[in-house]
Formats: sequence, structure tokens, C-alpha cells
Amino acid sequence: MVRGRPEGLDGDPTDRGLWQRAADGDQDSFGVLFDRHAEAVWNHAYRLTGSWSTAEDVTSATFLAAWRKRGELTLVRDSALPWLYAVAGNLARNEFRRLGRFRRVLTRLPRTDTVDDHAEDVAGAVDDDRRLREVLAAVNRLPSAEREAVQLCLLGELSTADAAAALGVAETSVRSRISRARSRLRGMVGQEVI
Repeated sequence: MVRGRPEGLDGDPTDRGLWQRAADGDQDSFGVLFDRHAEAVWNHAYRLTGSWSTAEDVTSATFLAAWRKRGELTLVRDSALPWLYAVAGNLARNEFRRLGRFRRVLTRLPRTDTVDDHAEDVAGAVDDDRRLREVLAAVNRLPSAEREAVQLCLLGELSTADAAAALGVAETSVRSRISRARSRLRGMVGQEVI
């Protein structure tokens, strides 16, 4: 939906003028900026992620960040687009890292006894997003001590020593929690994912 021009704006307002109005709380000016740059940000996000839905999420999160930081925003040559691209790039990288952590968790889980063929590999690639959500749901069902250890060490990739310091427990406790969590996850995910 294309918004109308905010009242009192003559000609084609610059990004700087619109951001200043938005910083003062003018939602219509922010809407004009959104209409002006959303497609370019989405295209940039799509080039970075290769996924339409992820590009939409990144675009939404980019403009949410812009709204939250509208009073602090620094324009580049009176354009908001470089800042929006930088935020979208950071969000896309964070998403890529998040998916990488979940894929590494999945590779640590046991596979069922099946005969691998090309069709199963293709189906597995298509099914990764669903499997990731199910693994995350299984992690969220773990007892809190085990869940914290998994989130820090397996998903967050902290060392057991760093996780122990963050949790205020002995390193052996963290190792024990991770071991128990792995056993539970194998039982939960083995029944639900395949």
C-alpha cells in the first residue's frame, strides 16, 4: 500500500527531512520512507539470503530497527538506504549463523537406519526448516538447567568452561547437563522428526 504524502510536505521530501520528522514521531513520514525504500531493502535481503520469506522477515526487522532508532539514525549523503542496507546485512548474517548452529545440532543427532539415495537427500534439504523448528521445540522442552547448557554450548558454541562461568556452576555440571540433554534430544527428535 502506498501512503499519501504527509501533510505539510511540499515537492519530493528528502530522506533527511523525512527522518527528522519521523524522529519527532511523525508516523506518516516514516511510512513514506518505508514506501520509498522497502523494495530495495527486500531485494538486497533476498540477494543475501536466497529466500523470499527470509527476505521479508529481514526487511520487516530492518524497518522495525529503523523505527526504534529513528532518533539516533545517521544518514549517508542524506540517504537512509546505506544504513538500511547495513542493518539488513547484519540481520541476514545473524539468520545465516542461527541456521548454521541448528544444522550442526542436527548433524549430531543420530540418523535412522535407511538406505540413502538422491531423492532422500533432496527431500531432506527441503525439510530442513521444519526439522530445525522441531529441534528448537525439543530443546525448549528440556529441563531448564539442561536447556541453558544446550543453548550456551551447542547452539551458542561457548566452551563448557565459559558456560560454567556464565551459569555459576562447575564445568563438570555443564558437561553432565549436556550429556543428559543429548540423550533426551535423541529420544524426542528421533520420534518426532523422522
